[in-house]
Amino acid sequence: MAHVTLPRIGTAEAWREAARGFLTAGTPPDQITWGDNTAPAGLFDAPCPAPPAGAVTVPRSFVQMANTVVWHNDPERFARLYTFLWRLRDAPQLMSDRGDTDLAHLRRMEKNVRRCQHKMKAFVRFREIGGPEDTRRSFAAWFEPTHHTIEPTAQFFARRFTDMDWRILTPDISVFFENGHLRFEEDHPRPELPADASEALWVTYFRNIFNPARLKVRAMQSEMPKKYWKNMPEAAAIPDLIASAPARAREMALAAPTLPPLRTAAVQAQQAALQSVWEGPAEALPRAIHACTRCPLHRTATQAVPGEGPMDADLMIVGEQPGDQEDLQGRPFVGPAGQLFDKVAAMAGLDRQAAFVTNAVKHFKFQPRGRKRLHQRPDKSEIQHCRWWLQAEVAQVRPALIVAMGATAAEALTGSGKDLMRRRGQLEQGPEGIPVLITLHPAYLLRMPDAQKRADAMSVFEADLKLAAQITQSAG
Repeated sequence: MAHVTLPRIGTAEAWREAARGFLTAGTPPDQITWGDNTAPAGLFDAPCPAPPAGAVTVPRSFVQMANTVVWHNDPERFARLYTFLWRLRDAPQLMSDRGDTDLAHLRRMEKNVRRCQHKMKAFVRFREIGGPEDTRRSFAAWFEPTHHTIEPTAQFFARRFTDMDWRILTPDISVFFENGHLRFEEDHPRPELPADASEALWVTYFRNIFNPARLKVRAMQSEMPKKYWKNMPEAAAIPDLIASAPARAREMALAAPTLPPLRTAAVQAQQAALQSVWEGPAEALPRAIHACTRCPLHRTATQAVPGEGPMDADLMIVGEQPGDQEDLQGRPFVGPAGQLFDKVAAMAGLDRQAAFVTNAVKHFKFQPRGRKRLHQRPDKSEIQHCRWWLQAEVAQVRPALIVAMGATAAEALTGSGKDLMRRRGQLEQGPEGIPVLITLHPAYLLRMPDAQKRADAMSVFEADLKLAAQITQSAG
């Protein structure tokens, strides 16, 4: 029976090298016993170096799991890992078999080690041990982990406290970080650490952030087990905080402010609807729109598309939202609908370059279908959120007339997108008291399958744009 003794420092690398060697040699698990230098060999165990390692291919997920499980405190962890590795030779799909009992046990061990690492990161408490004349500040801590988590967790502390020297001492392996270098040592006694003046401030802060109304003792002890309390200065305050929690919660309830009348919420909502989320110079408005995250549409769109055109334009054209091309290019009215608008505007005598063109909604809403992105109409919430930016653009440009193309633009500017065909060609009151001319959206014309109906709608659209050109010419 071969017996492998693994070092307590560098355990993960040593186990991997030995496991590869035995796997290459074809040594079955029942012919090997494993242990570290604290465990004596069995009666029939013969010390045996691992055979030379050869090329071994195993799933990456097993390597990741093994690199964590080797730090568990179970003496059988090495044997369990090798037994499962032996089975993986002929059945690599085992790593995805949730019903396999060996894998389930290893996964529980992995979870326990990671939990222990998390506790270490949360509950290590340093005290300063260096002198004022030292070139680098120096700190030390005593910690008692459940598993052998010092070595795999040391890099976390090295990254976080790279500008100081520190050491974390444990009953098993201790880690030292000095002048930017890590080293590990075995079996250090518990040191007598000096008092730390900052601990009193930390305990004061801990007492003040404690919320007695949300106290759940079992949940707290699950996240902060009592075994760690003796090395945490704030833990001394916990029994008193628990005992006084009911009385403090009653005091908080009695001191809580009364609810405002229901009409107050309605007034505040009206005020919020009249205020713009953005206030600033005209040249900063596009940048503010690009940074908008007010609704979920920003998560899938390529970019926000602000309006463009003269900031003193007499005419503002408002469409629904950017299309696929607008989303990619970052400019409004450059896709098929925009090109149709340009064509009809030229026929109507409307100068597109003299108008400020924008959309009611600034991000492209779509549904992916293979390589295509199919347009979806914005809902009321999305229109409401983007109305802030549309109103900011209107306030900056202050046109003499706004043309609302389509139901979405009509809703954003007048509060209603219904009965569009009945309302088109008419002037309604919009934001800032500016008249709004309701008309069709060119995308609606592109979608009409009947050629005659499309021609009739095109004539109606052209007539509306002619009216817009006449109104702005007279206003100018």
